[in-house]
Amino acid sequence: DPSGTFIQLRVSLVQTACRKRGPQRHNCRTVENRRKPTCLACYKFDGGDVPKVLDKYQNCGPSHHLAVKEIKQRDEAECRAVEEAGKSMDTLYLPGMYAFSKGLPA
Repeated sequence: DPSGTFIQLRVSLVQTACRKRGPQRHNCRTVENRRKPTCLACYKFDGGDVPKVLDKYQNCGPSHHLAVKEIKQRDEAECRAVEEAGKSMDTLYLPGMYAFSKGLPA
């Protein structure tokens, strides 16, 4: 995409019995009947050598919430808006985008 790179990341988290400040363990037991938030992150980077963030959206919400459908619809709309960032030619001007030449007399 000439307007940049779009990345969408969805992560489901679970609560574990491991301590936050203790040594990092790879065999943590998950805690049942606890929060299980689902996180969504969308980023749009420009196409430069050192990519800059054109737009972003991040949201973590509970998966058991009664309004999950509404949250999901809002998340999808926000990510679509992030994906469209930088595509509008009205707001973006790149050097050399337009060229003009002087015409010869008729």
